[in-house]
Amino acid sequence: MEQKLAKLEETIGYQFRNVSLIKQAMIHSSFTNEHHMNKLACNERLEFLGDSVLEVVSSDFLYRMYPNKPEGELTKMRASMVCEPTLAMCARDIQLGNYLLLGKGEDATGGRKRDSVISDAMEALIGAIYLDGGFANAKEFIEKFVLNDVENKQLFYDSKTILQEIVQREYGTVLSYRMLAEEGPEHDKHYTMQAMIGEQSAGVGTGRTKKAAQQMAAYQTILSLKKR
Repeated sequence: MEQKLAKLEETIGYQFRNVSLIKQAMIHSSFTNEHHMNKLACNERLEFLGDSVLEVVSSDFLYRMYPNKPEGELTKMRASMVCEPTLAMCARDIQLGNYLLLGKGEDATGGRKRDSVISDAMEALIGAIYLDGGFANAKEFIEKFVLNDVENKQLFYDSKTILQEIVQREYGTVLSYRMLAEEGPEHDKHYTMQAMIGEQSAGVGTGRTKKAAQQMAAYQTILSLKKR
């Protein structure tokens, strides 16, 4: 475990003085339950702390970066940066799921790839860095791995709404989604959805829920339309 965590430290560019903090950040509640550990040994308390640190840092970042945007727009942008799907995307960038300690059931049902699990672990890691190295180190991590590429992440977050507006404005037709595939057992479904501009096939997306697959399909469609 220590060797794996050392690789994670190398990836994020931060070395823990108190290694027990990064270990705890990677312990899912399913693991503590399965091993009859104290329930406080899992990463949920660190997640609680990391969530608050993330909100402060992202608010400060957006306030300074966009001095002319009103409160409502800043709130919407912050929501796009710290929502579960976006945090999960950030967690995948550093392959955070590979380092998690999960119960056998959670692991077998795809917990390492589940948005809710890896986004929570991302917040727990932020909390761990904050406790170990203080606010400045947590801020540096958040700005490097969460607040990078703000416009693209907001585009992803708002993809269905943005695509709806584009289709109505430029095509004068209806945007819809059709399911191409539904795979996996009941507890571990994967959906593939395709955006449809009128009768024309557009972007394809996959996800663990129909809504997530539609969001990805919309995002891929927007990226494709931008290239044109």
